[in-house]
Amino acid sequence: MYGSRAAIRYAKAVLQEAGDADKAKAVFSDMETVKATLAGSKELRNVLKSPIYKNEDKKSALLQIFGNQTQDIKDLVNILAENQRTNLLGAVADSYIELYNEVQGIKVATVTTAVPLSSALEKQVLAKVEALTGSKTVTLVQEVDESILGGFILRLGDLQYNASISNQFGNLKKEFSKSL
Repeated sequence: MYGSRAAIRYAKAVLQEAGDADKAKAVFSDMETVKATLAGSKELRNVLKSPIYKNEDKKSALLQIFGNQTQDIKDLVNILAENQRTNLLGAVADSYIELYNEVQGIKVATVTTAVPLSSALEKQVLAKVEALTGSKTVTLVQEVDESILGGFILRLGDLQYNASISNQFGNLKKEFSKSL
């Protein structure tokens, strides 16, 4: 669920440094931007992992890319560069997001479907997750994976409910192989 131990430590430090709820929320928003930026740029991820580029160059690039973010993000970039750990930035962002949600009592459910959910179906899934968790603060993350053919996969923390067509085919295949 969480990133590496080092990423978790950095994320906890940033969350603790953020202090009050408003600042922590602003940093949360910035961490989502960092996560999305890194997810959207394979080149940037490769540069951060590469030993060829100097840490100062990585730091400079990151400060330019995330120059409009809070000072906490800039401080994080500086510390990661100083400790030669810029490759952890994405994992720190992931860990911060999870820690923030945990502290706020926000449950995050991931629903994977073969096609994007309609808004009506999204509301139904959200209502079902709220009923299952007993929490009114649920965030629904949608993923599209055509390989599941149809149905859905719902993940909530460590729990997973797989109602996908591909899973049902797999179960049928196991049953037929047992009877042969």
